[in-house]
Amino acid sequence: MNRYSIKDLEKITGIKAHTIRMWEKRYNIIEPKRTVTNIRFYSDEDLKKLMNISTLNKNGIKISEIVELSSNQICEKIIELNSSYGGTDTYINSLIIATAELNESLFNKIISGSIVKNGFEKTYTSILQPFLEKIGIMWQSGSINPAQEHFISGLIRQKLIVSIDNLEESETDFKNKIILFLPENELHEIGLLYYYYLLKKSGYKVIYLGQSVPLDDLKKVQLIKNVDYFLTIITTGQTKEKLKSYISRLSDLLPDKTIFATGLQIKEYNIDFPSNILPVSNFNDIKEKIK
Repeated sequence: MNRYSIKDLEKITGIKAHTIRMWEKRYNIIEPKRTVTNIRFYSDEDLKKLMNISTLNKNGIKISEIVELSSNQICEKIIELNSSYGGTDTYINSLIIATAELNESLFNKIISGSIVKNGFEKTYTSILQPFLEKIGIMWQSGSINPAQEHFISGLIRQKLIVSIDNLEESETDFKNKIILFLPENELHEIGLLYYYYLLKKSGYKVIYLGQSVPLDDLKKVQLIKNVDYFLTIITTGQTKEKLKSYISRLSDLLPDKTIFATGLQIKEYNIDFPSNILPVSNFNDIKEKIK
């Protein structure tokens, strides 16, 4: 069982801590437990209940009405919202519950329903991206364990791969080929897979190398597949000097190639990039720079 502080609940649910305390006292919706040293904490079941209550409350149902409902009635109303309305917050809250419960069936139902209604791209940008940001907060605060994070990341990865495979292969010319890779020790490839999807959908020929690719291997791949463009994402925390060193070595290794670079570390540090390395913020940046 995971343990959540009231600050954890505030970050995950978006409900202010003082509101949670007020609901506790007035409606007894959840009851915190205490450690042997008398520190209050909340369980997975508390989180799930609060997420459901938050979802119903945000969709216009008064808290005084919600507390009169049984657990089964609350679940039924959540299912109704997911199937009929499917607002962003409703989807994200349900995905957090799916993560806490390791519930693959619930995850698939939510994502498949959104894809049918909104398409894959909108599902990713409006639901999966903000959901992953919340998962990041939960990871940093210790609110989810590594198994839960790997579980949900694996499911999202599967959805991306299926969506990529469902796209028709496009016969493109030499200048539209691009190699996608993550640097050594970069293991989170969901963002890179989404770029793979967007590039392939737009008619580019993608050569996908994936996680943790050594620099020397990039040169070997370039000798086999001579392309003009590379794309990498740098997310893992590192010092500014280490980032500058890596960028410099990457530039020297492929001096006559255009290398697009994005990710949290690229955005965080204000460094001078070599002429062949172009920082980008999104997919449109890449398309414009290729033009």
